[in-house]
Amino acid sequence: MSILIINIKSLVQVRPEGVSKLSGEEMKTLPTIEDAFLLIEDDTIIDYGKMTEAYSMSADKIIDATGKLVLPSWCDSHTHIVYAGDRSQEFVDRINGLSYEEIANRGGGILNSAEKLQNCSENDLFEQSLERLINVTKLGTGAIEIKSGYGLTVEAELKMLRVIKKLKDETGMAIKSTLLGAHALPVDYKNNKSGYVDQVIEKMLTLAVKENLADYVDVFCEKGYFDLEDTEKIMAAAKAYGIKSKIHVNQFNAFGGVELGVKYDALSVDHLEEMNPEDYVALKGSNTIPVALPSCSYFLSIPYTPGRKIIDSGLPLALATDYNPGSTPSGNMNFVVSTACIKMKLTPEEAINAATLNGAYAMGLSDSHGSITIGKKANIIITKPVSNYNYLPYAFGDNLIDKVYLNGKIVA
Repeated sequence: MSILIINIKSLVQVRPEGVSKLSGEEMKTLPTIEDAFLLIEDDTIIDYGKMTEAYSMSADKIIDATGKLVLPSWCDSHTHIVYAGDRSQEFVDRINGLSYEEIANRGGGILNSAEKLQNCSENDLFEQSLERLINVTKLGTGAIEIKSGYGLTVEAELKMLRVIKKLKDETGMAIKSTLLGAHALPVDYKNNKSGYVDQVIEKMLTLAVKENLADYVDVFCEKGYFDLEDTEKIMAAAKAYGIKSKIHVNQFNAFGGVELGVKYDALSVDHLEEMNPEDYVALKGSNTIPVALPSCSYFLSIPYTPGRKIIDSGLPLALATDYNPGSTPSGNMNFVVSTACIKMKLTPEEAINAATLNGAYAMGLSDSHGSITIGKKANIIITKPVSNYNYLPYAFGDNLIDKVYLNGKIVA
């Protein structure tokens, strides 16, 4: 099946083969072709260019995109969308003055989600998660990472990983799976953290590797959760299996997690609402990409990741949703891009680069996703008629998506 999209007002994020991520000044440029065409064959981009080069072309289906933009689908590199139920009561508790930490200390937070998930059947968990995945796809997300972490038992964590695998198999979407067994300390291990860390390594990680269920491993490296010693122990075990890390660091406190992530060549360090000067130094020249989660800051009313300073320091930056039931019950990457511009002072070019090509890099997918490149997957967004790409983050409350294509097929 071939698709030819013609009369595109602006074809956005056009890149040659081999560009895997963008850093510093590179993020200020967003290559665009005006009055363009895009040719898709089955699930692959095979050609693009100016309309003056397209008049003799034919295809099984022709789409007229007059007045519209075409850009690569969003690449959301940090989510927790496999969960049971919701935590809307905690939303009200925060309005009434309780902090995230206070809610967690009285049995809410991650432990609340863990109890619900442990009591949820695998089929029901899949159905709830599939609905969320379909919804974010309609919002333009074409590749996504999904973490476990709401099980906190061997059985429940493996259940989550199996659901993630089933989502990938059933939808054909590019999905990366991350084992986040070290997300919180379960009640049974309240006074035995080292025992729980051993269980994460010896049982959860071992079984996930044996059943080929995890692409990455993650740890919530934060005061009151897992310290540097715990985090290093888990990362070292994963590295021995050939599994890279993607680490939660610096959400509330900065105490060396970034440097540790770089030491173990983590693919990404995520959150970074708090940053020390040493963190910038550690990231410079590394393969580890910082990932900001601005809708989490919005929802929790905590500081935003200093994305402006990160980019101005010559570093790369990716944007993701952190979609989860407690701190970010939204998977809308369009809102993330807008919020990055409004609250983090990224330019539209930087925000779109961070949410596409750099987001793909943060999942190990930049060879196949994240840009309009010959040979990459035909995952694209066709907007409604708009003036230019600046309008996308500017009109933050509008639904500006006309159509989404995933692997060359329209998302109904």
